[in-house]
Amino acid sequence: MSRIDICARHEMDHVHAQEAADKLAADLAQKFGIDYGWDEDAIHFERPGVHGMISVGKNDIRVQAELGIFLTFLKSRIEEEIEAYLKDHFGCTF
Repeated sequence: MSRIDICARHEMDHVHAQEAADKLAADLAQKFGIDYGWDEDAIHFERPGVHGMISVGKNDIRVQAELGIFLTFLKSRIEEEIEAYLKDHFGCTF
């Protein structure tokens, strides 16, 4: 198994940050067929081969995921896509 752990700072108010995180989860669900749901300030997601969470803080967002053996080979690509999404939709800095 391989682990992704990306933490970035954002300048959004908390409500808009949660809305953007929800859109991220919806995009992931559409592209990769994941199931997700909110638990307070975190979105938990899973599908065969991957599970994790997106935590929305006052000034930061954190994406954590455990990748199964087959997705381990795509780890760098997945991290690049997550970082690009966070920059584009949250205005995040790393």
